[in-house]
Amino acid sequence: MEEALRDPSVRLLFVESLANPGGVVSDMRRLADLAHAAGVVFVVDNTLATPYICRPIEHGADIVCHSTTKFLSGQGNALGGCVVDSGRFDFTKYPDKYPSLAKPEPGYHGLVFAETFGDLAFTMFSHAVGLRDLGATMAPQHAYLTINGCETLPVRMERHCENALAVAQFLEAHPKVAWVSHAGLASSPFNALAKKYMRSGHGGALFTFGVKGGFQAGVKVVEAVELFSHLANVGDSRSLIWHPASPTHRQLTDEQRVASGAGDDVLRLSIGLETVADLIADLDFALNQ
Repeated sequence: MEEALRDPSVRLLFVESLANPGGVVSDMRRLADLAHAAGVVFVVDNTLATPYICRPIEHGADIVCHSTTKFLSGQGNALGGCVVDSGRFDFTKYPDKYPSLAKPEPGYHGLVFAETFGDLAFTMFSHAVGLRDLGATMAPQHAYLTINGCETLPVRMERHCENALAVAQFLEAHPKVAWVSHAGLASSPFNALAKKYMRSGHGGALFTFGVKGGFQAGVKVVEAVELFSHLANVGDSRSLIWHPASPTHRQLTDEQRVASGAGDDVLRLSIGLETVADLIADLDFALNQ
């Protein structure tokens, strides 16, 4: 990776703090050091962890982004996203790599954003040029719902994560389950990183597991659940289940599905705020079908 980052064409290193769909935890400090040694912006998508579980800027991130549609809004019905700029990356050191920020901007009479706005350069450019050219803006009602939802984020995330760990532990011991990928489990190869980067070692509310019996078994489980909703989005107050191999990834080859983390046996869960005993009972019923 170090050699790849030094390629002049590389502009940023982009990772998820807690990755969809398998709950992989990125070693952010190590990645930040590699990116900065190569003069590359380090960007972290913190959607699944949220600012309550993880604060990537404290671990070297230059820019953090969120799909606010997920946990921040709290109910999956308010579309939106946000970008948070740490203001710590000095774009003036790399004018050829970041000309939009470190060289004169023709659309603003030769203004150099990095010189004029300093640590607000990327933020100002995002508004002045990104918003102007692309038109991306959140609907006012969705902004209201998101801001309102943020007020309960800490309480909700604790419940999401506690429920998810309990469900993952149940599945890990279930005879119809081949494997479980959740960073909060002691058996997870990412458990140490979860303890390093995530509040209380939480592994988040989204994870995958493999059901014995492959493709048909995965379809059967999705058809048999009653409390879980069969939906592709994540981060909702409701618990969601998805078998990617049968709908969204069905057009891929077997090898491509496996490479994308959507093998025939993979089921993805987004655990909500329901009573965890009910969620476990629902999954147990479905698995036993």
